[in-house]
Amino acid sequence: MSESAAAERPLFTSARLRRLIGPLVVEQFLAITIGMADTIMVSSAGEVAVSAVSLVDAINVLMLNLFTALAAGGAIVASQYLGKQDLDNARRAARQLMFVLTVLGGVLGLLCCAVSGQFLALLYSSAQPDILSNATLYFRVTSLSYPFIAAYNAGTAIFRAQGNSRVSMQASIISNSVNIGGNAILIYGLKMGVLGAAIPTLVGRIVGAILVFALLRNPTLQVSLRDWREFKVRPQMIRRILKVGVPNGLENSMFHIGKILVQSLVSTLGATAIAANAVANTVSSLPQIPSMAVGLAMTIVVGQCVGAGQLNQARRYTLRLMALATATMCVLCLAAWPCVPLLLQFFNLSAATGAVTGRILTEYFLLAALTWPWSFTLPNALRAAGDVSFTMVVAACSMWIFRIGFSYLLVLKFGLGIYGVWYAMYLDWLVRIILFIWRFLSGKWRNKAVI
Repeated sequence: MSESAAAERPLFTSARLRRLIGPLVVEQFLAITIGMADTIMVSSAGEVAVSAVSLVDAINVLMLNLFTALAAGGAIVASQYLGKQDLDNARRAARQLMFVLTVLGGVLGLLCCAVSGQFLALLYSSAQPDILSNATLYFRVTSLSYPFIAAYNAGTAIFRAQGNSRVSMQASIISNSVNIGGNAILIYGLKMGVLGAAIPTLVGRIVGAILVFALLRNPTLQVSLRDWREFKVRPQMIRRILKVGVPNGLENSMFHIGKILVQSLVSTLGATAIAANAVANTVSSLPQIPSMAVGLAMTIVVGQCVGAGQLNQARRYTLRLMALATATMCVLCLAAWPCVPLLLQFFNLSAATGAVTGRILTEYFLLAALTWPWSFTLPNALRAAGDVSFTMVVAACSMWIFRIGFSYLLVLKFGLGIYGVWYAMYLDWLVRIILFIWRFLSGKWRNKAVI
């Protein structure tokens, strides 16, 4: 099909885009609230509990994003096969993805559970002993959820590759309901503190993984996981998935390792800085939700366009979706800006911690409105086209040079405290934006298809 014919018959209508993005917004909101619920609800046990959960959540988010990135690699491969109308290979890619991710999640979960205390003591050596003991307990329990969150991410990625985001939204609703209900019983009712936050997180993720896996057995799906008797390890297909997934996973992992190193720096600044940073990170993630959903949709849309050979459509959809992501980010940030004092009332913070958190969030909402999507949503289009090495190198270098390097410089040399960490983050964003926009406009992504 020629590009002119493709322009008359777009691969994604406006209605189809709405059906894809709408549930993803809900799903991303629920994904964020599972951590937010723990932070808000465990705050009733005091700032030590909040600090402990926040230290471990930095690691849990690293693992979650590793699994999400690897799953996205499989989804991109499956999407390109679907765009090419090659259903057999799309199904093979889905089976290999589920197998690899579940095994990896199991290995990492057992390892983290076994060395949780020693690892946290090494990483956060300057943290208070009571914070470390609570963090170790929370880490041991939540690390057991890694194989289930890995399988869940593989399953939802397979659904999204087919343009179906409603199922993953429904599974997320159920998983989060289990988590929040369990928090209410164990934290408020039985006064179990951080353990009361950890157990429902584990149970909720188990429920989500089982539900998604069961739904993937539906024989009416284009890509299902019904008959495992025919399964065998396919090294060539795994290599194809890993060709996208590994750079994507390394990029996300290095990004979050950098955040953990920055968190280690924050842990030396005292309980006020730790709690303020944790709450600010939680609240600041809310306006990002639509842009994150658009980024996930962009992976599927651009992936199918590239698989079908419709590169001009891929470019047009990228620009259209970026306009949507930027508009929603601006509206939400500007709406949240005057509401900062009200938002902070949910976290039971001391006056000093509340003042620090308020300043961080006020500056964030003003600076993130126009910048965040171009730093984090746009590179999804490049990844979906197979241009994963470039995004990995840019993200890794910018993270280590600007976010980590300048965090230590601004905190230790210039004495800016917790604010220096956030200023370094904004500098990292600026560098990423310049390089990602240049790459997209250059068109170098157009010859990077992985199938």
